[in-house]
Amino acid sequence: MHANESYQVAKQNGFSEPGLFVTIEGAGSLTLNGEKKLLHAGTFFIVDVDMPCSYCCIDGNWKFYFIDFAGMDMIKELELAIGQVKTSAKVADSVKLCEKIIEALIVKPVGYVYSVNILLQELLLLFAREKSITNTTRDPELDTVLYHMHQNIDRLFRVQDYIAESGLTRTTFFSRFRGMTGQSPAQYMLDLKLASAKASLETTNLSSKEIALALNFYDEFHFSKMFKQRYGFSPRTYRKMKIESDSSRH
Repeated sequence: MHANESYQVAKQNGFSEPGLFVTIEGAGSLTLNGEKKLLHAGTFFIVDVDMPCSYCCIDGNWKFYFIDFAGMDMIKELELAIGQVKTSAKVADSVKLCEKIIEALIVKPVGYVYSVNILLQELLLLFAREKSITNTTRDPELDTVLYHMHQNIDRLFRVQDYIAESGLTRTTFFSRFRGMTGQSPAQYMLDLKLASAKASLETTNLSSKEIALALNFYDEFHFSKMFKQRYGFSPRTYRKMKIESDSSRH
């Protein structure tokens, strides 16, 4: 949903089913039981049923997804906050899942009801796992390190530079990094590079060789090997499949 200043919704009796707002750009205002909440970019918000509410766009721009679902059992089981605005670093990943849900509901392939339920579970698990990691293993020393890793995926990866930046010992750095991300620094950086390469294959005409060079892979062969291990297809095959998939929708 892309809303402007004219977008206003009032639900006197609240929602008939629970729902999830995921804001990707701009901001919206949601008033729930007389309490106003700001849904800004990079946040999600779970609303329960039968709670009078209204919501509108702020400053002429609010891009968000709203997914409703039956029952709150999984929400409660995962201990996700209800009625609270939560910031997430996983919004980009959640957008992909939301788009898949919407596509399935529009196209309605065989078994789409089951696939939508699975995607919804993945979406809720995404936020729950992030919450778990944040609550139990957050290390301020690594915040800047992670930021710089994301900003420097086009450069040669040297883990010793990030260890020095953190001020931690090598052993402590590796232990805390794995505790926060679930991966080693090298694997985390490789996944960042491969995700960027995947986006380039989808949205640009750059060759595999050019992408490999831009992201500082050892060579095109190494890039292709790592990409296939991660996504199951070579870069060339993946791009061909993506083009054919997009063409079939038009």
